[in-house]
Amino acid sequence: MLQRQNFLKFAKNGIIRTFSNMSKLPIYQIRKFYCDSNENDLYVNDFKSHLQANAFIEATHSHNFYLLVLFIHGSGSHTIDFDRFDITPGSLYFLKPGQVHSWQLSQDIDGYIAFYSQEVYNLYFGSKKLEDYSFYGTSSNTPQLVLAHEQLAQLRPYFDLLIREGKGQQTKKADQLLNILDCIHIEIERWYESGEHHSTTTYHFKLNTLKHLVDSHYKDGKTPAFYAEKMNMSLKHLNRICKDVLNITATEFIYRRVILESKRLLSVKGMTVNAVATALGYENYSYFTKVFKKYTGQTPQQFRKGL
Repeated sequence: MLQRQNFLKFAKNGIIRTFSNMSKLPIYQIRKFYCDSNENDLYVNDFKSHLQANAFIEATHSHNFYLLVLFIHGSGSHTIDFDRFDITPGSLYFLKPGQVHSWQLSQDIDGYIAFYSQEVYNLYFGSKKLEDYSFYGTSSNTPQLVLAHEQLAQLRPYFDLLIREGKGQQTKKADQLLNILDCIHIEIERWYESGEHHSTTTYHFKLNTLKHLVDSHYKDGKTPAFYAEKMNMSLKHLNRICKDVLNITATEFIYRRVILESKRLLSVKGMTVNAVATALGYENYSYFTKVFKKYTGQTPQQFRKGL
């Protein structure tokens, strides 16, 4: 049985890989892409130029940074954590570190793309954190907005300014880039929160706390009681929060994260289902298969064949 402690991590040429004598899903760092040495936690470009220089991004991969993409021309599809989204002019995407995605793009595709690390943003803005924006919140939130014509016209000048600043060499360049990015964040937040399912409430705040806890403990904590205790609330109240906001139980919320990570690992060529089960904290391979089928309707082997 493949043991987790046998995995080795290293970074080279801007790619983090985890090896156990098998091929692995690439996890790109910002320095994989061209950027000035003084701004190696920030990268901005028009999408056409970015794609021409980095054609490999159309294949399935992940990042260790945040990503914003706005399309203004072309069409295609964008698969994010195994959900498929159609690309049209006005399609806006916001991805968090660790999300797995790939593209299928038309020849006339164009738009804007920006990469930035959590560290550079949070250090610059201090008490204001990237993860406080609702669109970068819980894993259940959609990573896409399709902008109306008026919204696209309102947002494009910010991206145009971002590109001009990125190509220039003015003083305080990083400061300017970060402030423009945050203006974009604020615009996105206003539109995102205006949706009927994204209103800011105390329950949303608590749900975001649960999300961060599940992200940290899903391998060893798979019961709602585990998280209710950590959040100093009753199990009944935790279930009420999940039901009121997402219309699912706390157990379903937890297992959505477990199943998402299962799919990410199963998409790695050469990694056995047994190894996936072990990596997720399951000692019983058959129980992992049972859980996976319960939430997906497929066995792990059937899911892998469909990739």
